[in-house]
Amino acid sequence: MTNLIFQGRQWLLAALTAAAPALAQAQSTSAYGTPGLIETPTAEMYPDGTLVFTSGMLDQTLRATMTFQLLPWVHGSFRYAVIEDFDGDGANNRYDRSFDLHFLLREEDARAPALALGLRDFGGTGIYASEYIVATKTIRDRLKLTGGIGWGRMAGRGSFSNPLGVLSNRFKTRADSNAGGIAETGQLDFGNWFRGDAALFGGASWAYSDRLTLLAEYSPDLYTKERDRIGFEVSSPFNFGAQYRLKNGAQLTAAYMYGTTLGLSYSYFIDPRQSVTPGGQGASPPPLLPIDRVALASWNLPDAAAAPDRRQQVLTRTLEQEGLRLVYLEDAGQTLRIGVENGTYGQAAQAIGRAARVLANTQPAQVQSFDIALMSNGVPLSSVRINRQDLYELEHDPDGAWRSFARAEISDSIPLAEGGIASGAYPHFSYRLGPYLQASFFDPDAPLRYEIGARLGLDYTVAPGLSLSAGLRQPAAGNLDDSQRESNSVIQRVRSDWGLYAQQSDLRMEHLTAEYIWRPGTDLYARTTAGYLETMYGGLSAELLWFPPGSRLALGAEMNYVRQRDFDVLFGFQDYSVATGHVSAYYDLPGDYHAQLDAGRYLAGDYGATVTLDREFANGFKVGAFFTLTTVSFDDFGEGSFDKGIRLEIPVSWLTGRPSRDRLAQVIRPVLRDGGARLNVRNRLYGVTREARAQQLVRGWGRFLR
Repeated sequence: MTNLIFQGRQWLLAALTAAAPALAQAQSTSAYGTPGLIETPTAEMYPDGTLVFTSGMLDQTLRATMTFQLLPWVHGSFRYAVIEDFDGDGANNRYDRSFDLHFLLREEDARAPALALGLRDFGGTGIYASEYIVATKTIRDRLKLTGGIGWGRMAGRGSFSNPLGVLSNRFKTRADSNAGGIAETGQLDFGNWFRGDAALFGGASWAYSDRLTLLAEYSPDLYTKERDRIGFEVSSPFNFGAQYRLKNGAQLTAAYMYGTTLGLSYSYFIDPRQSVTPGGQGASPPPLLPIDRVALASWNLPDAAAAPDRRQQVLTRTLEQEGLRLVYLEDAGQTLRIGVENGTYGQAAQAIGRAARVLANTQPAQVQSFDIALMSNGVPLSSVRINRQDLYELEHDPDGAWRSFARAEISDSIPLAEGGIASGAYPHFSYRLGPYLQASFFDPDAPLRYEIGARLGLDYTVAPGLSLSAGLRQPAAGNLDDSQRESNSVIQRVRSDWGLYAQQSDLRMEHLTAEYIWRPGTDLYARTTAGYLETMYGGLSAELLWFPPGSRLALGAEMNYVRQRDFDVLFGFQDYSVATGHVSAYYDLPGDYHAQLDAGRYLAGDYGATVTLDREFANGFKVGAFFTLTTVSFDDFGEGSFDKGIRLEIPVSWLTGRPSRDRLAQVIRPVLRDGGARLNVRNRLYGVTREARAQQLVRGWGRFLR
């Protein structure tokens, strides 16, 4: 089960169905959702960073695939298939999950073809388990020829003894890949890869025009399991199809397959770097005023008694007009220091740029530089020093944003917290009211369950760093609470009873907490939280983070003592309590990649580690994957064998083109079990602080002058 909480004013469905600027794909996409012909793969790759969503159907089978081009030479896929009556008795459909990996071994050139190696369904039930090596060559731009050798499911018709048998006799035999069962779903079947008989496959594609491509292939797949279970017939190895490319770049393919059936598939492409709506839809930044006009501002006229209050009033008002809240103000002669909370801009660099323009347009001429601190609930995150003259000099420079970054100074902002909190900044109250969608995928009784309703969030910041927060939800419609499946977990049921929380609750108190965040020293952040921490657990949480402003590396430690909440999600608790915690390392890898390692004790009392790798684009669009291995054995974990999943984060600004801090977040787990389950505490320090550190600021500095 995967809980989807859509954070923002629109649901994630908009991201997948909106008319995003699609990519003009030269290669075709197969019914398996990867570069290929009709069902067989090719050695091609998508442009780096491309996301592809494919839905394909034939006879009694429906496949939905998400493919992501992780690197120029590797893409990965997650597939969800529904096979009608696969498990017999007329009503037992199989809901199958599988993962693919495809590696480019050699790029095509004028003399030789591209060469690739692939693993299909290497971590699922084994229904589609196969491996292949494939080559593709383009001839005179329009004709592409493909040929390869396959193992496993791709070694059906015309199979022969494995040529790898010359290396070792172990390659000559292949065990049944779990016989299509679910007991070992999720285990990596290393022992079967490239083993057993092999067979050849191949085909061609011909681009009749820029829109229409004709496809033909020879597929050795005999659909043996489908033949035995649902009576699927294969009378021919040849498949023929036509693929039409729509104006938005999407592909629609129709095919006559295996001499017995028709197939249809649709592929939609997303370039995360290119927003659905072009940027700049929000208000433009204020133009810089000449110094002499600034000096004539009424609040800047001589009045020693009124000047400080007047300065704060003007700054508060003008910053609010730019979507920023003034919480700190200190006059240090030629330098003015301010602290602002950014509630508007997805890129912190844009907030700094807007604040710098406001200061340049309101401060007297003797102020030569601005220290602008980004703050969260009154806690300083980091400080950026901007020289006033640089703003004027680079305002119309074509490379002004990046040249301004080279001249800016980013530092820890603890000195800005020694005094000067703006009068009236605290206490501060805010609220959020809007819809929510929560969904459950991959329930064997129903592939999709959902719940929609209203959500209310309340935040009261008593003093800098100290805040009280509450979150309420009222379901309105859905079938999430219809699930009658009972957990069969043999370990402590810390997450697998999710259905009981949906069934036995109505109005829910999602969280009710008191939280204190502070700076215990240079490069250090600390957090303590007490109360009802999340839907299923309440208690105490403490965290410490070391994160220098210019460092790629951050280290953290978290300790929690929690008790499981009652199923009605109100004020009561159950008997189960546990001490859980982790040490964490976060690292910004070169390029768009970010790695995270969390090691410690999980909610069920098991010990282990979670590895996460994300690809995060400059606009905040994020695609990532994770897996967790703990002391819970694969057998005790149950279906899925170990916790793993894929996650997406889509900035609302990517959809609308307008500044926004809202994000649409989705985590896709093939199955939610109890092993490797971690507490979902709010405001973990790395997420709170990262946007203000140098590595993130440089990603978004292109919006400094926007």
